[in-house]
Amino acid sequence: MSHTIRDKDKLLARIRRMKGQMEAVERALEGGKPCGNVLQLLASVRGALSGLTGEVMQEHLHEHVLHAANDEERAKAAEELAQVLKTYIR
Repeated sequence: MSHTIRDKDKLLARIRRMKGQMEAVERALEGGKPCGNVLQLLASVRGALSGLTGEVMQEHLHEHVLHAANDEERAKAAEELAQVLKTYIR
């Protein structure tokens, strides 16, 4: 069973919290809040997304690279992670 399926409830709870954070950004903008408040909310959203991304990457590395069933699957999983990292750091 994949880690995203095994940890689905935990991951979805984090996504729901991030949705709430994005809604707070929307409310702040609609309410004319000062830009400093909006920036703080955006920083929180970015931190939450980075944390979630890091957790899923770590689990991918652990399950699909370190404990791959064979060298072919290990190489495939490592390449997937490399492609994601290229996109992530842009």
